Amino acid sequence: MTTNIQRYLDKGLRGLWYPVLASWEVQSAPVGITRLSQQIVVWRNREGQLQALEDRCPHRGARLSMGWNLGDRIACWYHGVEVAGDGEVKDVPAVDRCPLVGQKCVRGYQVKEVHGAIFLWFGVTADDQPSELSFPQELADSASYSNFLCTAGWNCNYQYALENVMDPMHGTYLHSSSHSMAEGDRKADMILQPTASGFVFQKEGQIGVNFDWVEFGDSGAQWMRLSIPYQKRFGPGGHFWIVGMVVPEDEDHCRVFFWRIRKVDGWQRDLWRFMYRNRLEGLHWDVLEQDRVVLESMAPNAREHEYLYQHDVGLSRLRRMMQKAAKQQLARIEAQSEQQGVS
Repeated sequence: MTTNIQRYLDKGLRGLWYPVLASWEVQSAPVGITRLSQQIVVWRNREGQLQALEDRCPHRGARLSMGWNLGDRIACWYHGVEVAGDGEVKDVPAVDRCPLVGQKCVRGYQVKEVHGAIFLWFGVTADDQPSELSFPQELADSASYSNFLCTAGWNCNYQYALENVMDPMHGTYLHSSSHSMAEGDRKADMILQPTASGFVFQKEGQIGVNFDWVEFGDSGAQWMRLSIPYQKRFGPGGHFWIVGMVVPEDEDHCRVFFWRIRKVDGWQRDLWRFMYRNRLEGLHWDVLEQDRVVLESMAPNAREHEYLYQHDVGLSRLRRMMQKAAKQQLARIEAQSEQQGVS
């Protein structure tokens, strides 16, 4: 049973909204992606609204993402079969009165576009209704805070990316040459504090010096929030905030999303955004690349050979929470399968 739970978890928890693409990545052409081991096509209709479907033509199984955007539907490149955003076949131009027309043959996805990202709902079962989706204040309050979204694909399981952020001590070592994480003690005791939506994991006795704390939360999507102190020469707005999310692609690949945030308005907002694009963005990508290189180079089956200590309390708590959720979701799926088998 434990093995089944971990296999399920390796592919990604469900019952969540996940960011799958940055908004700018979807224009007129259909875009094919893999998320939670599912092949999905995303496109915009004539009004610019996003549509998302299982990336499979119901006729022969060709990728709809290779086809044409007809506005309110997508046409398969192979034989021209036209499928609407809700999965219903609208036309089979090669055949008169084809029985496929009018049938919902492929799965559609609920879509939200917010904060520069495209979110899809992944239910535990097919009839799951989407949960409410909310965000940490630094991302939700666009009047007081300004942000840039960065996203990248990593060749590792998504759990490694989550656990990397849940480990504040690595900043003192891995990122010690960074413009923002070179200060502070190289030894610390860690404490964990529960919150309404998750928990905070932080260094005891050191706050506002380095990457000293991180919060994990679940408010329809799973997110991590942290702040890094910035010197005044790096622009206005006080601490540099980061809100991060990770979406599984498959068992060996994931996509990370990081919103980089400062509390600025008026002319200070314009100044910070200018400084970010012209001076800071490259420095931030350097830090992110250090994380990527380490995680993609982990020893095979690294978790099976770990020796965790006190600094790993945060990732241990996260693992227990996710294992519990995976167990509950598997039980729901199995129960539904048994009911369908009886009926």
